[in-house]
Amino acid sequence: MLDKIKTGCALGGFLALFHACWAALIAANYAKPVMDFVFKLHMMQNPLVMNQFDFLLAVSLVGFTAVVGFVVGYVFAFFYNWAHMSPKKRK
Repeated sequence: MLDKIKTGCALGGFLALFHACWAALIAANYAKPVMDFVFKLHMMQNPLVMNQFDFLLAVSLVGFTAVVGFVVGYVFAFFYNWAHMSPKKRK
C-alpha cells in the first residue's frame, strides 16, 4: 500500500525541485544554452526566446508544479492502492 500523502509529497517535491533548478538556470542565464543543447540532441532548432528572470513568476512556477505534483501523486496512490486490494474490499 502506498501512503497517499507521502506519495503526493514525493512527486510534488520532485517537480518543485526540478522547476526550481530550471528557474535557477534562467536566473543565471544558462537556460538558453541548455535548451539549445537539448534541441540539438533531438536534431531540431530552438525557436524559443528566453525572457528575463522574474522572481515572482519563478516562485509561482515552483509552487504550482508542487501542487500539481502532489495532486497527481495522491491520485496515483489512491488508484494504485485500489487496484492492489483484494476484490472483496473494493465493493
